[in-house]
Amino acid sequence: MSQKGFTIWFTGLSGAGKTTLARIIESRLKQRGLRVEVLDGDIIRTNLSKGLGFSKEDRDTNIRRIGFVCNLLSRNQVVAVAAAISPYRELRDELREQIGAFVEVYAHCPLQVLAERDVKGLYKKALAGEIKHFTGVDDPYEEPYSPEVIVNTDVELPEESAAKILAKLEDLGFITSVTAGIDTEDDELEVRRRLESLGYV
Repeated sequence: MSQKGFTIWFTGLSGAGKTTLARIIESRLKQRGLRVEVLDGDIIRTNLSKGLGFSKEDRDTNIRRIGFVCNLLSRNQVVAVAAAISPYRELRDELREQIGAFVEVYAHCPLQVLAERDVKGLYKKALAGEIKHFTGVDDPYEEPYSPEVIVNTDVELPEESAAKILAKLEDLGFITSVTAGIDTEDDELEVRRRLESLGYV
């Protein structure tokens, strides 16, 4: 059976854990034998979108470029995993319509927690007015209305968030359930115990 291509789109503020989760999901899906490509917002800006600034027009251009690549990959039976702030709801919805097989994951984390975590001190500088056009501080971030998955990265461990995402991908039929290849009743019970301990069944 050939692999289905689809896009997992991580959105959320800077430092909310999008790239960390994208890499975990990449690893888990590759373990299942799927072809996966991660498109990280920072890396894309260095390569595909070099020279773009942080005006709304430039941000939109950057996100549309990531979306174009995701669409191309998904159409060719690859799982595209995008990790980009993508602050504007209308543009995310535009990409959803274009790509079709689109799973939006909102990495939610309160601004105060992000500022405390921020080793580079960017949030503190932005809150002090030293950095302009910083998303979530003096530039808008529009939360998704109905993402397929919300992960609360201030209280969930990365592995817990990843398990939640994988469970949703199974529910939506994008990937096969891990229990599909389990041979013994003991194995199935162990998997169920693990899922129950994480609150997913």
